[in-house]
Amino acid sequence: MFTTRPEIKGVFGVVSSTHWIPASVAMAVLEKGGNAFDAAAAAAFTLQVIEPHLNGPGGDAPILLWNAKAKRVEVVCGQGPSPRGATIERYRALGLDLIPGTGLLAAVVPGAFGAWLHLIRDYGSAKLRDVLEPAIGYARHGWPVTPNLSDSIAAVAPLFKQEWQSSAAIFLRGGSAPEAGHAMANPTLADTFGRILGEAEHASSDRAEQIEAAHRAYYRGFVAEAIDTFCRTQHVLDSSGQRHTGILTADDMASWRATVEAPVTYDYHGYLVAKTGPWGQGPVFLQALALLKDFDLASLDPIGGEFVHTVVEALKLAFADREAWYGDPNFTNVPMAELLSEGYNAPRRRLIGRDASYDLVPGTVGSRVPRLYQGDVDKRNPRTGIDRGAGEGEPDRAAMARERAQKDLAARGAVSGDTVHVDVIDRWGNMVAAMPSGGWMQSSPVIPALGFCLGTRGQMFWLEDGYPASLAPGKRPRTTLSPTIALRDGEPYLAFGSPGGDSQDQWALTFFLRHAHHKLNLQEAIEGPNFQSTHWPDSFYPRKANPGALALEANFPRGTVADLRRRGHKITVAPEWSMGRMCAVGKDAAFLKAAANPRNMQGYAVGR
Repeated sequence: MFTTRPEIKGVFGVVSSTHWIPASVAMAVLEKGGNAFDAAAAAAFTLQVIEPHLNGPGGDAPILLWNAKAKRVEVVCGQGPSPRGATIERYRALGLDLIPGTGLLAAVVPGAFGAWLHLIRDYGSAKLRDVLEPAIGYARHGWPVTPNLSDSIAAVAPLFKQEWQSSAAIFLRGGSAPEAGHAMANPTLADTFGRILGEAEHASSDRAEQIEAAHRAYYRGFVAEAIDTFCRTQHVLDSSGQRHTGILTADDMASWRATVEAPVTYDYHGYLVAKTGPWGQGPVFLQALALLKDFDLASLDPIGGEFVHTVVEALKLAFADREAWYGDPNFTNVPMAELLSEGYNAPRRRLIGRDASYDLVPGTVGSRVPRLYQGDVDKRNPRTGIDRGAGEGEPDRAAMARERAQKDLAARGAVSGDTVHVDVIDRWGNMVAAMPSGGWMQSSPVIPALGFCLGTRGQMFWLEDGYPASLAPGKRPRTTLSPTIALRDGEPYLAFGSPGGDSQDQWALTFFLRHAHHKLNLQEAIEGPNFQSTHWPDSFYPRKANPGALALEANFPRGTVADLRRRGHKITVAPEWSMGRMCAVGKDAAFLKAAANPRNMQGYAVGR
């Protein structure tokens, strides 16, 4: 099979990332003697600088790792919780029925910075300077602007000019968005990182003590103080159309630390697949595997209608359970073992029929009846009035209305963000898969003293009591961030993931199934055409659903599109190479290997 680039193979180390610069930074750390944990952290801090529209120092970072010494998979939870002052009553008193997708009200404790510090302190070997210096250098001296970054800045430029002037000062130097290919710098962020490093090195010459001092500077020192002051004093226009101050405080910052957890796992045809707990959507991937376990997927064409239909219908059932059952396990009893059990999945597997489902059908667990959110979410059944003979991707009135609404939201800063990814394996067999996100430049204004903005992960809470994902003080939002590690025959084998919000576990699942069942190598599995369903409620403001909708990249065969249309899927054909930004690294008996997505012409795999 022709691919745009080779599957990388080596024996020393491999890296895959959604951007070529952090991939190279990570490889440089490996070359200097650092391990996979050091390398992944250096890449992540660099990503916070060079892709501010996709992640930042105020965002989140779930990290999966294989610890070669302990011989186990672990999860570093870099998902911060809601502020202690964040109650449903407080938001309802502001006249809100959804948490805005932009501004300060959706800010939770920034978890990414602490998670990466935890990783290098407890698992790494490099000095803090070795990990932070590449990010400081790019922030100080500049990096090449990608087309995606240029377009993202241009989309929110009017908001920056009119409302968020502190963001304009960083991203609109000269009054307009930087052109693709030109250099861009963020000297304020360079100063922030440089001050953290300086305070750390002044505190001690010991590696671990330096990392602790950096943590204090961020969560108890000048960074937390600047965040507290900004949230208390600034009235920020958000996607509700109103101006609000924030709720996050320095006390919220000071009381939080990243935690290490056991993963949720599922054994699938010789692969033990590991994901985060149900505070993230990761177990959706595992539930889909449990539903697909008895289908003969290997006999199906991996770009054929039967394969796509079967996988999509399994995902619909798994995502329905996400809506009904998933939330922070510290606050809600998530019946994860039951949701992955054969006794639960056998009858649900029979719900996958020949035709597309337009219903959201969570399962009953024992005597517990599932409860779906009944608030203002678009639940219209689009089966009525579907013209199955319409042109592929032809817009209907609802689609045009959504487009008008999206333009209105963009005027208030609600331009969708995305995510980044990094995977690393070192020569000792350590493995990392991480999905940093949040703290997007379009999510809230830059804090002038710091050069970065806060995240908006709190928009994933519901403002109504009684649901697993209902807002509560100190609770983790049910994030979409979903890295993956898979063992094969008990040995660490794959680390992979793709940005994409609710689509992360759709694209990652397709990649995994094509590799596991159809024996495509990592690059071949990544480059196969992708599909995406929006059947269930979106995790992001304004939380809409489009039951039965299925988008396919145009490089699917026409016969596949026609077959899916006949089955009742509400088909849109998207441009070729437009879905997903999958990264993957692997380890077999002979080689380390890596692959990266050609989509967006940014992803990069490197190794030797």
